[in-house]
Amino acid sequence: MKESRNIFGWLGMKQEKLVIEDAARHVEVTYETVEWFKKAISALIAGDIGKRTEAIEKVRECEHHADELRKKMVNELSEGILVPPDREDLMHFVKSLDRIADWTNGAARILGFIEHKLPENVLKNISTATELIFNSISMLREAIESLTKNDLKKALGDCDEVDRIEHDADDQKRLLIEAIIHAKLEPTNLLLTYQLAEYLEGVTDKIEDAADFIKVVAIKSK
Repeated sequence: MKESRNIFGWLGMKQEKLVIEDAARHVEVTYETVEWFKKAISALIAGDIGKRTEAIEKVRECEHHADELRKKMVNELSEGILVPPDREDLMHFVKSLDRIADWTNGAARILGFIEHKLPENVLKNISTATELIFNSISMLREAIESLTKNDLKKALGDCDEVDRIEHDADDQKRLLIEAIIHAKLEPTNLLLTYQLAEYLEGVTDKIEDAADFIKVVAIKSK
């Protein structure tokens, strides 16, 4: 069996190694962003406005931290000497990581505008969609950890799981929208919950985008 070469044999330069290490830190912050969003959803279901407001603010703070890491990673890439195609791949990866936190923050902002208790079936489907996001970001975190340990087989397996979850999220979006339509919500909540459904599915899309880059690195490193 051919021995896998170290991923940094492809990435090459010290600056690019730093980018991957920062990516692991970025995913930790993004994971925390999703954790706080999950707490905000739990507070919404419980009808606890205070805890929901606190959790939404924590999401905003985490997203800001993630954005600062993105800027640092872009600067490190700009100082490196990768050939343009590789640099573009890494730039896309950096941006895809940042979009996860950004879209989670967007979902949290929408959550802040929901003033009235939503029907149980709508809340149940929102909770399920949120759980899928949490599972997906957990697998992305494991994929990056596997990559830094040069465990390419596990990294690819983790990415495949992210893909599977994204397909589940597509189905869950349809179920959530069906629940919203049948709930006969008043216009404001109808608009807000529909937008929330779009954002929830969008977060898993962004996680899948980041996982696609992990696949590229793992395959090139074989």
